[in-house]
Amino acid sequence: MPLILSAFVSGLLFGLGLIVSQMVNPAKVLAFLDVAGNWDPSLALVMGGAVAVSALGYGIARRRGAPALAPRLEIPTRRDLDSRLITGAALFGIGWGLVGLCPGPALVGLTFGPVTIFAFVAAMLAGMALFRVLPAQWPQATFRRAAPDLDG
Repeated sequence: MPLILSAFVSGLLFGLGLIVSQMVNPAKVLAFLDVAGNWDPSLALVMGGAVAVSALGYGIARRRGAPALAPRLEIPTRRDLDSRLITGAALFGIGWGLVGLCPGPALVGLTFGPVTIFAFVAAMLAGMALFRVLPAQWPQATFRRAAPDLDG
């Protein structure tokens, strides 16, 4: 039960933070992304604050050896890039730039948002379903960092 309660409280705080910071307002996000026009840098402070809080949490968990409510700290070790990751990141960026929404704010926006948010979430869910049905071994190009040339 404590895990469910902590997940609920964390999600509630996250959603409230998105609302207060106006990350659920596509016009505000698009103004932040419009660096060549009427740029609104205020969301950079929101992102910076989120990175700082996350870094602090990771630092504490690493020192303790585990998070407060989990048996161990799980940090991804995979460092290579493949076409699925690059394609997904590009689609995410294009969608964010065109619509001004990303998954978290879109889900929060379902509680009060216009019909366009419902369309965005439907498209997002369709994309997730498509990813699940594509074969895991879909043609990929893997990019790895070259090993340093130690011979000089």
